[in-house]
Amino acid sequence: MKVENLIIGAGPAGLAVAGRFRKRGIPFEMLEASDRVGFAWHNHYERLHLHTVKQWSHLPHQKFPESYPLYVSRQQLVDYMENYADTFDIRPHFHENVRQINKLERSWQVNTTSGNVYEAKNVIIATGINRIPNRPKWKGEENFQGTIIHSRDYKNAQTFTGKRVLVVGMGNTGAELALDLSENGTKTYLSARSAISIVPRDLNGRPVQVTGKQLAKLPWGLGDWIGTQIRKIYFGDLSKYGLQTHNIPPAKQLAETGKTPVIDIGTVAAIKAGKIKVVGDIETFHESGVHLKNGESLDVDAVVLATGYRAKIEAFLERGEEVLDEQGCPQSVIGEGFHQGIYFVGFDNYKLGGILGTIYDDSETVANQLSSD
Repeated sequence: MKVENLIIGAGPAGLAVAGRFRKRGIPFEMLEASDRVGFAWHNHYERLHLHTVKQWSHLPHQKFPESYPLYVSRQQLVDYMENYADTFDIRPHFHENVRQINKLERSWQVNTTSGNVYEAKNVIIATGINRIPNRPKWKGEENFQGTIIHSRDYKNAQTFTGKRVLVVGMGNTGAELALDLSENGTKTYLSARSAISIVPRDLNGRPVQVTGKQLAKLPWGLGDWIGTQIRKIYFGDLSKYGLQTHNIPPAKQLAETGKTPVIDIGTVAAIKAGKIKVVGDIETFHESGVHLKNGESLDVDAVVLATGYRAKIEAFLERGEEVLDEQGCPQSVIGEGFHQGIYFVGFDNYKLGGILGTIYDDSETVANQLSSD
């Protein structure tokens, strides 16, 4: 099939591009590996809510319903995306998993695992930064008598009630899963493998995301200094609980490394109350648990790996490694040189607005570019 513009992925990034294309009359087709739009969000853990405020998290041309709370739930976002697809008449070709994208003389050939072949002048890759689970391996895993799952497969705490569970990784997912487990009858351990940046989601009833954007406008690093003092007062000294915090301000760390600060929604309080015990990094596994790098041994029934994801576009895009930054994500929205005609939406995780804010901006960049062609 020959098409002008081919969007790959029917998650929020692909939907945002398609919504803008519909508004501007830009023709497109869309491929989706699964059987529904927003597939990943259908399968995330049940208690998940956005950590970004709703006024900065919606897709183009359609705000969230007034009835939605400030922090939109997983199910509400799923409902919203399905409604968005209906509103803008977005009809993906489902069960089309892209195997390879190769350059032709003046276009791109896209091959799918189902055997179909598409030829497109422009290909918009919207497969997301969370495409492939990052699954570390440790010596002795094969001897462990408990269960090991990636956070992608975690749904709720009911499966683990009454058990001892170690959550590995204290990013936003790990912190929230540990909180979920601790609130539901589970003896919970949290492996914080390195220093973290942590901020409260709200302060005095005001979203810190909103405050952070305002502080970022202040000159001479004053905003970072104010933010640091607020965090010190709010959280106190966390080292006594086993948590090491970065000296680098969260906004600066995000801008320089793309590493999102932990948005605290109650995990720190649970740690201080003794409901979650912070432990160090894993050295090896044994039959009934893990040996930690500090020499301690910990007996657990299950391990949940909140160890993140990888975009891995180089796995299917010809010479894809050439466009990647140190984090393994595309360096820009618009492909250049060999990759002219390739566009990347939703991979910049270096902004205070969160990934949905990035998607909103990136989709406009692509629509503007293709409107002027």
